[in-house]
Amino acid sequence: MSVFGNQKPALPHRPVADLLAEYAKRDPSKTAIVDLDQGNASITFGELEQVVTDIAADLKRRGVKKGDRVLLLSDETLEKLLIWLGAWRMGAIICPLNIELNEANLAALAAMIRPKIMFTHKELDGAKLTAGIDAPLIRFGQWKPAAGNDPEDQYFTALAHGAKAAEIPERNNAEDTSCMFCTSGTTSKPKIVVYDHCAYWLSGLDTLDILGLEANDKTLEYRSFGWNSAQILTLLPFLQKGLTMHIARRFSHSRFFEWIQKHDLTFAAGVPTVVNMLLNKPLGYTAKDLPSLRLMTCSTAPLTAEQWKNFEEMYGVTLLQLYGMSEAGWICGNRHYRRRMGTVGPPALHQEFEIVDGEGKVCPPEVEGEVTIGGPQIAIGYLMEDGGIDPVRGKRIKTGDLAKMDVDGFVRVTGRTKDLIIRGGMNIAPLEIDAVLLKHASIYDGAAVGVPDKIYGEEVIAYVMPKPGVTLTEADVIAHCRQHLAAAKLPKQVIIVPELPKSDRGKVLRDKLREDFLKRQG
Repeated sequence: MSVFGNQKPALPHRPVADLLAEYAKRDPSKTAIVDLDQGNASITFGELEQVVTDIAADLKRRGVKKGDRVLLLSDETLEKLLIWLGAWRMGAIICPLNIELNEANLAALAAMIRPKIMFTHKELDGAKLTAGIDAPLIRFGQWKPAAGNDPEDQYFTALAHGAKAAEIPERNNAEDTSCMFCTSGTTSKPKIVVYDHCAYWLSGLDTLDILGLEANDKTLEYRSFGWNSAQILTLLPFLQKGLTMHIARRFSHSRFFEWIQKHDLTFAAGVPTVVNMLLNKPLGYTAKDLPSLRLMTCSTAPLTAEQWKNFEEMYGVTLLQLYGMSEAGWICGNRHYRRRMGTVGPPALHQEFEIVDGEGKVCPPEVEGEVTIGGPQIAIGYLMEDGGIDPVRGKRIKTGDLAKMDVDGFVRVTGRTKDLIIRGGMNIAPLEIDAVLLKHASIYDGAAVGVPDKIYGEEVIAYVMPKPGVTLTEADVIAHCRQHLAAAKLPKQVIIVPELPKSDRGKVLRDKLREDFLKRQG
């Protein structure tokens, strides 16, 4: 079955300058963004329009031109979004590399981007993270710095105020490049994905269709804006509707419901890890305690119909399973007006979606095949080390996911063609962990595998084969891995075996390792 996204956008693309000017005029005192980790620091739409204009004017004075690349290194803060919007305001390209996932490769990735200017939050060692890159480095702190703060690390302290919008005729048009960000690790070295504003806008419209968000909604995002999912689920609807957006650096189990109650939040982003945590470690909240919360989503990894049903019964909140991809935005999504548990919903509004068999022919309903996608919502391509773009758009993308579509158009993801580990919504390449294992002087062979986990969906387990005559312990291996891997990628258990199961071509049979682990667990 084929679904083609040839519908005209219900809301034509508009530049950031025009959107923020409209919202400032419509309701200048309305809260635009709330930073939940900085004492609920907030900014109104009236303030936002002026500050973003000031930042755009400052970038222009520093020599940044439309189409230049702005590297942005920071956890999720109000100030990060102000600089982000300031770059877009004048048509520059924002490059928000995810620090936690990519720290080992950060300097190399940043060098590939070739930024015109770099911003790092004052809490980070920006000089170390960007060593060797020939571009000005600016540290920033709070938008409204407290008395006594060091002005040298406060970009906003020295920022000139009162810039006139007419002084900056530049605009971020639909055809302009918008963002360069990294995948979350489907390969050992993350890829840099390149998008234009048209693709982002269409994905944002998909979100509006899925969630039904309006200007009076109050949303919550606690994931990195370095991820495509947070950008199109939260940032784009904020811009398209002028709603109020609440952000946090990360999910907090203890504060989640307090956030909802205190701020009357109507929508919260979600991933399977969060859903599982709220199910398995309840804090006593029920539907009557959360009257404002209308919707939550769950994306980045499959959610079972049982988990979905149990969550809605426990909290009385409508849960919508979505399905997306870094290079494609939303692929499918259950709608607030049309959903089916156990599925990822119908194809997204502007996605060119097909399920095909091994010969590339479209599968009929209820026949499993591989999901392929295409169209104007797809990323432009991947940034190459020589500065060129390896094109993606214009091609049919094979997602590596197996799925079936029922007669009503709902899609059920049935498996993966790769051995990707999806832990808490993060894609982890086993080969990256394998390579670290093999660096250990006492390991002859090793392999990582994802196994079921009640909280994270999947957890990383490592199997290792010691070299002859050496003593190797689980603690040794984990300590070694900790030196080379982000915490989320660390094996949580190491199983020492005399040999690894392999095919006749020498390929590790990871399915056999999963089976072995499950047997060991009884």
